[in-house]
Amino acid sequence: MLYVLSVGLVALGILVLGIAAVRIVRALRTYSRTASMVSASAHDRLGLLRARSAALKVAVGERRVRSRTTDAQPVRSIVNE
Repeated sequence: MLYVLSVGLVALGILVLGIAAVRIVRALRTYSRTASMVSASAHDRLGLLRARSAALKVAVGERRVRSRTTDAQPVRSIVNE
């Protein structure tokens, strides 16, 4: 009858291992979703930063052109409209 106790302990060990595996998989899915959201947010912010940088370059370029011209008419830009 000792084999019944051994089989029961093995079954209990497999059950505990299965529960641990399910919890680990859930945690990894949650981590994956969170990492994906953080990556998307960082990518969006980087895009906005690049757009702002490009707008500043255009504005600085227009100021340089405006300061070089002798007539008082402002330079028209798509950015300002």
